[in-house]
Amino acid sequence: MNITFLGATKTVTGSNFLVEGAGKKFIVDCGMYQGSTKDEMKNSEPFLFDVNEIDFMLLTHAHIDHSGRIPKLYNEGYRRPIYTTKATCDLCSIMLPDSGHIQEMEIEWRNRKRKREGKEDSCNISKTILCGKWTMFGEQSRTNGKDR
Repeated sequence: MNITFLGATKTVTGSNFLVEGAGKKFIVDCGMYQGSTKDEMKNSEPFLFDVNEIDFMLLTHAHIDHSGRIPKLYNEGYRRPIYTTKATCDLCSIMLPDSGHIQEMEIEWRNRKRKREGKEDSCNISKTILCGKWTMFGEQSRTNGKDR
């Protein structure tokens, strides 16, 4: 058996563990990072596992730091079972939509604040590069935008 600690390391939020053994891969918890802005930015980072390779998930309890990234897991294609108690399931049915609403409100607030500071909307900062034209990213990094 191999256990990989993917979250709640060097912090108390973002609980997430990958367990591999007996021909199975499963995760324990899929929690949201909470606290500082730096910690919360981890919530949008990619998972450190392929969601399509996960056989099931065990959810220990409903706290958002253990369950808060389940919607992200679902959005990335996870459709396998999530095993938990009925009480945890009942709480998550209330807490996860509420948590999602709070996150949307926080992003809107951050974007308004960025706009007041003269910065771009965080949802509108992608840049287009032209195919075949060299684009520099600093002094030593560049791309020509060609598909390979």
